[in-house]
Amino acid sequence: MSRAKPLTQPDVQTLHAPAFATTVFTKTLWDNRRVLTVWALATGLLTMMYGAFYPQLSADSLPSMPEAMEGFGLADMSSAAGYLQGAVFGLLAPLLLVFYGAATGARMISANEESGYLDLLLAHPLSRTRLLLQRFAALTVGAVVIAAVTLLAMIAIRSGAELDSIGVGDFTAQAINLALLGVTFGALGTGIGAATGQGRAVVFGTTAGIGVLAYAVNGFAPQIHAEWLRYLSPFHYYIGGEPLKNGLQLTDACVLLAISVILVAAGAWRLNRRDIAR
Repeated sequence: MSRAKPLTQPDVQTLHAPAFATTVFTKTLWDNRRVLTVWALATGLLTMMYGAFYPQLSADSLPSMPEAMEGFGLADMSSAAGYLQGAVFGLLAPLLLVFYGAATGARMISANEESGYLDLLLAHPLSRTRLLLQRFAALTVGAVVIAAVTLLAMIAIRSGAELDSIGVGDFTAQAINLALLGVTFGALGTGIGAATGQGRAVVFGTTAGIGVLAYAVNGFAPQIHAEWLRYLSPFHYYIGGEPLKNGLQLTDACVLLAISVILVAAGAWRLNRRDIAR
């Protein structure tokens, strides 16, 4: 009697594929739990640390601020909302969420296609659209978790860092916009990967590059007297309404949500029409 052939990694994945197909969302969350924990803790701790600097920095920052940086929300460093809108929620936190969205979005489809496992997964009762949507839903939950941890971090230091002039509702509005920004660039990374079939590194680099460019456009547009360019950048809808001062701006939030829906829908449409064979 001949000996049984040992199972290879693809064989094992095949055996578990039916169960996987019904739990793509939860499995994606479970597989990314450690990475998500690092992102959430790092973002929360960094925003907490920079937010706690407000009493020491606010009095001396405004006079030395270059005029060219005012478009990045750094014009009003003397007030609590102005300081956080510039240094924390205008620079640090949004760029971290952009890179989270780019890195996670690049893994949603591109990682499996690059490794050759995507066609194996789709050989089972799991449509391409369903796979993409459940993976993207997990990415969205991750962005919400990061924003929620950031919100809790800011509330924790609100009194000690003299940030009492900002209401909890305004902090919540800023956290919602932060999550939506991460979702938007996650949708961009997911859509690019699904539509083009490029490798994870290319998708991440493209998405992150677009994010940095969009950030620069939103910041430098006033300096070149082209305010209209800001409306082409997701960062305008993220921070332009000054949620720390004015609360949640529904129109801006809906624009970010609409951009995400369009990007994911375009990626799903293209994914269903191209050959993914390697």
